[in-house]
Amino acid sequence: MSNLIDVAVPDIGDFDAVEVIEVLVSVGDVVDIEQALLTLESDKASMEIPSSAAGVVTDILVNIGDSVAEGTVVVRLKQEDGISSAVDTVEVTNQEVVAVASTINIHVPDIGDFDSVEVIEVNVSVGDVVEEEQPLLTLESDKASMEIPSTASGIVKEVKVFVGDKVAEGDLIVVLSGQASKAAAVTQVGTAITTSEPSPAPISTKQSVAKPANVAALISKPSGHIHASPAVRKFARELGIDLATVSTATGPKGRLLKEDITRHVKQIMSGAVKTAPSAGSGIPPIPTIDFSKFGEIEEKPLSKIKRLTGTNLTRAWLNVPMVTHHEVADITEMETFRKSLKADAEKRGVKVTFLAFIMKALAAALKEFPQFNASLSADGKSLIYKKYYNLGVAVATPNGLVVPVFKDVDKTNIFDLAADMSVISKKARDGKLSPKEMQGGCMTISSLGGIGGTAFTPIVNAPEVAILGVTRGEIQPVWDGHEFKPRLILPLDLTYDHRVIDGSDAAAFMVAMSGYLNDIRRVLL
Repeated sequence: MSNLIDVAVPDIGDFDAVEVIEVLVSVGDVVDIEQALLTLESDKASMEIPSSAAGVVTDILVNIGDSVAEGTVVVRLKQEDGISSAVDTVEVTNQEVVAVASTINIHVPDIGDFDSVEVIEVNVSVGDVVEEEQPLLTLESDKASMEIPSTASGIVKEVKVFVGDKVAEGDLIVVLSGQASKAAAVTQVGTAITTSEPSPAPISTKQSVAKPANVAALISKPSGHIHASPAVRKFARELGIDLATVSTATGPKGRLLKEDITRHVKQIMSGAVKTAPSAGSGIPPIPTIDFSKFGEIEEKPLSKIKRLTGTNLTRAWLNVPMVTHHEVADITEMETFRKSLKADAEKRGVKVTFLAFIMKALAAALKEFPQFNASLSADGKSLIYKKYYNLGVAVATPNGLVVPVFKDVDKTNIFDLAADMSVISKKARDGKLSPKEMQGGCMTISSLGGIGGTAFTPIVNAPEVAILGVTRGEIQPVWDGHEFKPRLILPLDLTYDHRVIDGSDAAAFMVAMSGYLNDIRRVLL
């Protein structure tokens, strides 16, 4: 004999419509009381909707993307007599487990390379009922804050720490009165359940606890479903981890714990787990829109160069903390000198542009500030200084942006630089640059001088640590102490990797760069 039970959304607070972001069960699944059925997410929090009854799923009445409110029926269950009796058995057994409740000590878990971390928040009090994975404390170091979750369920008997205390791995923080181990007490619905008498000694969560026979159910994540608490989901989002990529779940019934996320991150960093490239490294993708609904459209594929450039720029944007410093340079004398070279340049068959002077000035500035002529090591623990001065120059082509690299700029004269730029620019526009001609750069110049603009924020061409942006120079009135005089002013924009370069270094670098351009003869010193 069986009967159907409608499971509805319980009281979820002051929310009229909350979006379904995950359906955790399928038709035919056997679910227990309190087993998570759906995950909802509002603009403030995510929450799981538990089943109010045990049974077999016959209908799922909502889909991902639907909005639900309190009272909305989401799942229909069929309850068989066998399941009811099994549930009764579980309830009786659980009562027995509670009757032999034990003292559980909660310790600070592995928190990385920190010997002493300050407690900034205590989230529980004596008498509180806590669940497994519920945050007990918040710790804060000079680098990050972290929540310490409970490793067991129970009632708080003692809180051993206070706000302002310092704790380290292994410190006792909370004492609970609760059951020793759900996994040891309950195997699965419908089977005989036995419990062993607990030891009268307190149970420490740091001790080794015997696992149930069905170990695979605890260490292998069920395919198709992701069971994780809102706190764990938030933790994963903060680390940029897609829960679907975490292969091991050690919580009850295949539930992901924070420890599983931490272990997964360590495996990625050690190279044991390879991550697949994604559009936004865990960032939610931009939704697909059918623009034809609004009018006529035409779709053209991006060129290969633009696709590769987009991937490289996205990688740099997500990995490099960038800051842009803006400066101006008075290039009046430099421009006069450049024009004076016109006759000599024509004899050599070249045209000298102000970009050649900027390249020479930049090479001189890199020599003066070697941290700009460097790259971070792959592990981020050291800085690799380069003893050569190769500069990339971004060139716009019909197929997209390319960055040819000019070698040994510090050893090349103005006329040879002008000749090289003429040849390389033509090869770039014709799509004939070789990979070797686009490698080995120390710093890149992105010039919009021939187009216009007053300022912009170029993206660092990682693994370089800085990029120089140049826009069009304009005649501006400049006060010389006695009168305003017309001067040719060139805007400069320096974007730099803040992990390597401080703001004061960037300002000093740009002052030096401006000085070299103001009096190009200083490059020879």
